[in-house]
Amino acid sequence: MFNSPLEQFQILPLLSFGVNLFDFSITNAMVTTCLGLSFFLFIFYSLLSYKLNCFPTRWQLVLESLYVSTAGLIWDSVGPQGQKYFPFIFVIFSFILISNVSGLVPYSFTITSHLIQTMVLALTVFIGVMIICASKHGFHMLSLFLPGGTSMILAFLLVPIEIVSYIFKPLSLAVRLFANMMAGHTLLKVIAGFAWAMMGSGGLLLIAHIVPLAVLVILFGLELAVALIQAYVFTILSCIYINDAIVLH
Repeated sequence: MFNSPLEQFQILPLLSFGVNLFDFSITNAMVTTCLGLSFFLFIFYSLLSYKLNCFPTRWQLVLESLYVSTAGLIWDSVGPQGQKYFPFIFVIFSFILISNVSGLVPYSFTITSHLIQTMVLALTVFIGVMIICASKHGFHMLSLFLPGGTSMILAFLLVPIEIVSYIFKPLSLAVRLFANMMAGHTLLKVIAGFAWAMMGSGGLLLIAHIVPLAVLVILFGLELAVALIQAYVFTILSCIYINDAIVLH
């Protein structure tokens, strides 16, 4: 009897305890999140602790490329006034990238395959964008919901539509990341289970199971590309939302 492909997404309590109605259990999702953040902090602390020299290490070159790419992304999407938001964008991009890639390790847990996790990230960006817009434009930020030159009759139709579309931005941002990661991991588990079942059947199926294994290797490479692309998409959309908050588009 094979396990369901969706069992890999179960949040399991490793240490259960609580106070009255509050649950403070330590789960596999919590441990994975802490490990991802710890790995991020450890890598940067280790590289920054090295003495500066003319010949940086390979890891330093990789992180420097990541740093420069994120800064260039903000510059292209927001402009020079968006550089002060670089630390926020860089941490979000690095955390999503580490979480996506680490989820491809066998027997690991992909926290970005849960809607609650991606929704927290999306709401963090959305609330930050609203704070930026309100602090820069005040009540004039309400012009986001009323395009310029709109007649009073059309305003009654366009304003509710703009409000609904604006509210659904964090939802679409969260669902996009969650759906892509969950679908890819589910497909990998299904094909891996299919190959295992063929291998256990023996005979010609034992030889033929090489075919789904080859497909699995190809899909693993595609899933790695999806992990990188989804981190990039989440980041660039966050930059676009910040730019919209600054210039009121």
